[in-house]
Amino acid sequence: MLYPVFLRLTGVPVVVVGGGRVAEGKLDGLLAAGARVTVVAPQVTDGIRRRATVIEQEFVAGHLAGARWVVAAATPEVNRVVAAAAAARGLFCNAVDDPASASAYLGGVVRRGDVAIAVSTGGLAPALAGLVREALDALLPEDLARWAEVAAAERTAWRAARIPLSDRRPLLLRALERLYPRTA
Repeated sequence: MLYPVFLRLTGVPVVVVGGGRVAEGKLDGLLAAGARVTVVAPQVTDGIRRRATVIEQEFVAGHLAGARWVVAAATPEVNRVVAAAAAARGLFCNAVDDPASASAYLGGVVRRGDVAIAVSTGGLAPALAGLVREALDALLPEDLARWAEVAAAERTAWRAARIPLSDRRPLLLRALERLYPRTA
């Protein structure tokens, strides 16, 4: 069983091992989260070179010094070495397309402002996670980010008024209903 978690990566040193399209694809989410990304690979794509700090070398365990999160996006052999080096340093490692080597798995994510919903299959079926993510994306309201804004404002008021947690959900539902005026 996996324990789902969201990471605050703003300013956090992250190492991505691999210089191809898969590694480049991992950059978007990491950079959007504000991570300080270093990519380690003997060769990298131009897209990686433009967006991240690059160390053009074969991976060695020392490249993980100071890192707090690791993504192994190289060959299966290199990914296993990276995962072992990360484990030895007490770091979680997402080994792309290698669930046996990974200690962390990335899921399909739907985002609406500050609301993020992630789907995981524990690395066993990424395509299924993608399909479920697409289904959720189609089902969720486009203005879900507004829901989060209303919920945050309501939470502030409830805390000030010392409203018990058990009473808050029905209050939130009523506040959200006010977003949609009834028509006759």
